[in-house]
Amino acid sequence: MNNMTPEHLFIRAEAGRFPLYRTDVGMTARPEDFPCETAVDDPALGLPADLARELTEWARSIPDGGFTSRPALRKHVKHGLEIAQKVARFLGPRWVVRYWDGQHQDEKFVCWGCDRFHWTADAHGSPPYPLDITVEGEASLDPLRAEGFGYFAPDDPAAGLWLSDDLVAAFKSWARQIDETLEQDLPHQEEDRHAAEWQRLFREGREISKRLAHELGPARTVTYMGLANGGLTTITSETWQGDRQVGRRPQPPSEH
Repeated sequence: MNNMTPEHLFIRAEAGRFPLYRTDVGMTARPEDFPCETAVDDPALGLPADLARELTEWARSIPDGGFTSRPALRKHVKHGLEIAQKVARFLGPRWVVRYWDGQHQDEKFVCWGCDRFHWTADAHGSPPYPLDITVEGEASLDPLRAEGFGYFAPDDPAAGLWLSDDLVAAFKSWARQIDETLEQDLPHQEEDRHAAEWQRLFREGREISKRLAHELGPARTVTYMGLANGGLTTITSETWQGDRQVGRRPQPPSEH
């Protein structure tokens, strides 16, 4: 994904116009080089409906004739910056996102991987955040991992996932239940004693993996590998990029 030539998007609110613009000029493009208005629901962007709606409402909030109050203008610009950050995070490193600051009459480059804004596209390289994430339930280990990054928790700030509180809690609960179920299995060492519980945990892991892919958007891939401690019937491999499934190795048929 990092080797792809990035697309270029310009976010600018002007009365009566779309807030998004694209160009094929490349990294040297200036604001005047973005003549192509782009709909917020353009499939090439694939923005979530709530983010597309927020963009539209923000653009439409400009009064006829522009802002006459400086505090109102500052508030509008600040809100736009926050939206631009959401767009950049969702699109990831395959897009270069710029934002027009109507207060200072200049453009800013919006980093997909941090909370800062930059005056040039190369002022800050892409952070070493994991782009291809694996989810696997394994006792005593964090549920997420990535090549070169190791195992990590869903709320680890070093990974830059910015997940919702509900999803972080779901991952932690899932990992805790795996530990508890394994502890119940070990003293007895009876095959299939908790088979139904392992299968439930397998299905739960798949659902929260899909939620993870949805929240991360198309900038990253999420591969679900099932449970390391739940027996052969839980071996699987399913990969999502945003809401689109891009790979699947089916679960073997159950022998039970």
